Amino acid sequence: MSVEAREARQPWILLAPSLTAVALLLFVPLMFIVVYSFWLRTATGADQVGFFLDNWQEALTDAFYRDILLNTLKIAAITTVVCAVMGYPAAYFIARSRGNKPVLLLMLMLPFWISYIIRTMSWINILGVSGALNTFLMWIGIINEPLQLLYNQTTVILGLVHFLLPFMILNVFVSLEGIDVTLEDAANSLGATRWQAFLQVTLPLSLPGLAAGGLLCFVLGAGTYITPLVLGGPTDAMFANLVFEAIITQLNWPLGSALSLMLLAVLGALVMIYNRYLGMAQLMKGLG
Repeated sequence: MSVEAREARQPWILLAPSLTAVALLLFVPLMFIVVYSFWLRTATGADQVGFFLDNWQEALTDAFYRDILLNTLKIAAITTVVCAVMGYPAAYFIARSRGNKPVLLLMLMLPFWISYIIRTMSWINILGVSGALNTFLMWIGIINEPLQLLYNQTTVILGLVHFLLPFMILNVFVSLEGIDVTLEDAANSLGATRWQAFLQVTLPLSLPGLAAGGLLCFVLGAGTYITPLVLGGPTDAMFANLVFEAIITQLNWPLGSALSLMLLAVLGALVMIYNRYLGMAQLMKGLG
């Protein structure tokens, strides 16, 4: 074998373990889901092997699934906007801090040390009928009876913001860290106010990080099912809850597979659009 051939094979040899893991843990299970989506659930509860389009026809034409998909995208979009509005100032404060930046970053990472389910369920103890907020409001005399604060769409968005806000802050922080602070000083020396320097220099340069955080929050928010399951009401189900119900409760793997692929296609299209115009490099920095 020639030297050129050996050199050409070396990258593939080094990548072989990673590619094998990706194929076995991601590609092969995804192919199983694709195959399942064309099977048919019979009246007896058995799965009929074959190539049927019934599940896809139901998933794509039923207004019930369409409305919940649109509601899911709406909730994810609202959550992303709220995370951006709340996360940017926090990220800016951390990035411009001098002596206590490591402490602030540690405090930002602390929520990741606690289970997402436990953090979500903690809102029940805060907003419940006998929770901390109602107890406090009754104790100071603002209300005479507990307020019903749980099990609505607002609470679902609150829980998602609680979960996703650190992701937004981290991505914006990484973007702000890569901006030379002397650019703001240069803008100030040319007569711009601090606010003008921020709007015309810092904000445009940090938009890739904001977009990466927005993509991450949107995808994770649209794909979650724990938050609406714990904090939402009967009318606040998101699309992932339909997948959960079809597969776990109804044991209808073919329909659940079609629904999951439908959601994957929508979110995958969003990721492709992001990659087309902004690239994945900034997102990898935020995750790293």
